[in-house]
Amino acid sequence: MILELREKGLLAKEAAYHLGLADTTLKDKALIKMADDLEARCGEILVANALDMQAAKEKDFSKAFLDRLLLTENRVKDMSEGLRAITKLSDPVGEVESMWTTTHGLQIGKMRVPLGVIGIIYEARPNVTVDAAGLCLKSGNAVILRGSSDAINSNIKITEIISKSVETAGLPKGSIQLIEDTSREVANQMLKLNEYLDVLIPRGGAGLIKTVVENATVPVIETGVGNCHVYVECDADLDMAEKIIINAKTHRPGVCNAAETLLVHKDIAEKFLPIVGEKLRALGVEMRCCSVAQQLIPGSQGACEEDFAEEFLDLILAVKIVEDINEALVHIRKYGTKHSEAIVTNDYKKARLFQRAVDAAAVYVNASTRFTDGFQFGYGAEIGISTQKLHARGPMGLKELTSYKYVIFGDGQIRA
Repeated sequence: MILELREKGLLAKEAAYHLGLADTTLKDKALIKMADDLEARCGEILVANALDMQAAKEKDFSKAFLDRLLLTENRVKDMSEGLRAITKLSDPVGEVESMWTTTHGLQIGKMRVPLGVIGIIYEARPNVTVDAAGLCLKSGNAVILRGSSDAINSNIKITEIISKSVETAGLPKGSIQLIEDTSREVANQMLKLNEYLDVLIPRGGAGLIKTVVENATVPVIETGVGNCHVYVECDADLDMAEKIIINAKTHRPGVCNAAETLLVHKDIAEKFLPIVGEKLRALGVEMRCCSVAQQLIPGSQGACEEDFAEEFLDLILAVKIVEDINEALVHIRKYGTKHSEAIVTNDYKKARLFQRAVDAAAVYVNASTRFTDGFQFGYGAEIGISTQKLHARGPMGLKELTSYKYVIFGDGQIRA
C-alpha cells in the first residue's frame, strides 16, 4: 500500500472515533473557525487558484471547465457562508428516531450514527473540498479527499487552512485530509482502501463515476451524471418556459443540474422554438436539433443519437420535438440519468403523471432544474447528488452521511 494512503487512513480512523463522540457545540465551533479562516486567508487561496487556472488555460480547457475551477473572493465567501449555514442545521448524530417496547419488556431505539471515514474522489471543483469537509465534520465523520491534478494547488491550500482550523478548535488531527498524490496508481488503490474507508463518494463526470463504481471494493454512493431534460407541454405558459430553459441551460452550464436537452410538444414548436432559439443563440448556446426543430431554429445544427445521451457541461443544448407527454417520458426513460427532470405545464394531471412516471432524484413542475442543490434544498451544502436508490437519493446532506444502530435497554431479560 502507498505510504500516504496508509498514514492518512490510520489518522482518519482514529479521528473518526473521536468525531463520533464530539458534541454539537464543539463541531459548530470548528465550522465557524473554518469559515473565518477561509475568509481571512482568501488571498492565499486565490493565489493558489491562479496557478491552477493558468495551467488549465494552457491546456485549452473549455470555458465551462474554467468556470468550475475558478475561485473568486465572492466564491470563497460563499464557501464560508455554507459552513456557517451548516452550524444552524440540526445535528443528526445521536438522534433516536423511534423507540418501542417489545413483548419481553425490551426498549429498542433506532439511533443515528456517523458512517465513519468517508472518501471523496472529485474533479476540478475546489469548492467541493470545503462543502465535503464541513458536512462530514458536522455529521461526525472523518474525510479523506482526493481531488484532481487540475485543482491541486487550490485544494492543498484550502485543506491546509481548514484542517488547521479544526485542530485549533479542539477536534483531532486527521479529521480532514487531502491525498496530494494525484497519480492514477493512488486513485486505484484508494478504491480498495477497505481497511480504512467506510464509504466512497465520487463527484465528477461519467468517466470518473463509472471507474469508481466498477473498480471499487469500498462501498460506493453513486453521485450524478446529469443529462437533465426540460419538457414544454402544449398548454405551457411560454414566457415561463422560456425563462426556465434559459436559466436551466445558461446559468451555470458546467454543473450537473444544468439542462442538456429541451423537449417541446409538436403543437407549440412552431411558435416557441424560433423565439427561444434566438435568445439562446444570443447567449452563446449551440443547439443540436432533430430534423424538424432544426428548420425552426436558424443557425442550429442537426443532432445525432449521441447528442441526446450527452452531458455536455457546456453551452450546448440538444432539442427535440415530441408528439406528446408520453413520447417525452419514453425519451427521458431512454436517455435520462436519474438526476433532475422538469416539465412546464398548466395541466395538473400531466404534471402529476410526469412526477410519478419519471425515475429521477428530483422532478420539477414549472421550475428550473438548477435548484437541485443541497444549499437550495435547505441542507446548508451537499456532499453530492445521489442518483441511486439505496441509502440516499438526491442532494445528500447531514442525515445522508449517517447510518443507524439499534440501542436496546433491558432489566435482565434472557431469551428462552
